[in-house]
Amino acid sequence: MSTKKVIIIGAAGRDFHNFNTYYRDQKEYEVVAFTAAQIPDIDGRRYPSELAGELYPEGIPIYAQDELPALIQKYDVDECVFAYSDVSYESVMGVSAIVNAAGANFTLLGPKSTMIKSNKPVISVCSVRTGTGKSQTSRKIIETFLEHDLKVVAIRHPMPYGDLAAQRVQRFATVEDLKKQNCTIEEMEEYEPHVDRGNIIYAGVDYAEILEAAENDPDGCDVILWDGGNNDFSFYEPDLAITVLDPHRPGHELKYYPGEVCLRTTDVSIINKIDSAPQEAIDIVENNIKMASPNSTIIKADSTITVEHPEKIQGKRVLIVEDGPTLTHGEMKIGAGSVAAERLGAAEMVDARPYAVGSLIETFEKYTHLDNVLPAMGYGEEQLKDLEETINAADCDAVIIGTPMDLSRVISINKPYTRVHYELDEVDGPSLTTILEKFIEAHDLQKVKKP
Repeated sequence: MSTKKVIIIGAAGRDFHNFNTYYRDQKEYEVVAFTAAQIPDIDGRRYPSELAGELYPEGIPIYAQDELPALIQKYDVDECVFAYSDVSYESVMGVSAIVNAAGANFTLLGPKSTMIKSNKPVISVCSVRTGTGKSQTSRKIIETFLEHDLKVVAIRHPMPYGDLAAQRVQRFATVEDLKKQNCTIEEMEEYEPHVDRGNIIYAGVDYAEILEAAENDPDGCDVILWDGGNNDFSFYEPDLAITVLDPHRPGHELKYYPGEVCLRTTDVSIINKIDSAPQEAIDIVENNIKMASPNSTIIKADSTITVEHPEKIQGKRVLIVEDGPTLTHGEMKIGAGSVAAERLGAAEMVDARPYAVGSLIETFEKYTHLDNVLPAMGYGEEQLKDLEETINAADCDAVIIGTPMDLSRVISINKPYTRVHYELDEVDGPSLTTILEKFIEAHDLQKVKKP
């Protein structure tokens, strides 16, 4: 039987997982390359031999996605596997046209081929787009289980942008762990809210090994929480699937890959941010849920915003710094900081573009929908430096930090600033607490509450 040559098209996450679960150690396939997109500076590396297995003693090269047609010809490739998330259907099929035109087959691997079964109950939190409110939903779930004296171990969608071999299995229990492992801003935004609450979170590259480590965590594990990234579907087979939707982007739940997969396979659909979205948009999202996932339970929720120092916003000219991925490939024009500025009567939301330096100039040129918000891009030291210089150069009275992590820990801000926090607050439909208590009972978990 001839060996089928494969390229995996990815962004340092789902691509590696698909290789590990479907292609590694399979002699009928030869993965000749990965391509990288969406995240800056992740090409030019190699998927190391210690992760790739004995069939790949030299590892596997990672190229920029722009090189895909030439790579198909160079390696005489039979099949290209698309393996990253939060991409419009038009963009996905655009890549498929490039692949087919070069002579190769175009493939999408589904849950059956890539999900891993845990020996613990699993809850997955996914979404239809990045920036819908997965993190605040995960926090609410964890708090509910803690009230029942149950130990939740969170596992986050991968973000391995550094040394892949060193990032094979990562465990974060403290903020110091984030520093030791040189986490990017994107990573800290996801991990810090967990460790701030005393919760353990795992991430890395090899999600079979990560799951085994989490199931046997030294601090105990009653439930695995899959904390999804972008709009990808879970790496683990869920016993309860939760999907979060955003009425600020109505209709996107049926237009972006693989967010619609999350919607069609969910048990619970949460329409978040209804306190800041128009009713017409909420209705569109709700109707699409009823069409695509008619058996799912629908919850409507506010994304309740609190501000540490509201006096630094009211009547002030403010520079708003928001979560990077939500603004960039998530295509949002606003975030929690913008909502806070409007509600608290900021005098002006300062346009960040005139003050941008370095890589942020390129970011604004690429994402032209951005004006009075600054994406917190921080995938490496250079981008972090550019972010700091841009903030400090801005002519404003104060800075609003709308990111999930405290930016002031990693950069020096030369003007007054305040953080914005946001939590999930269900207002219509059953509460998450009720759903989770039924889950606890169904899986015969410990139900004794803390005194």
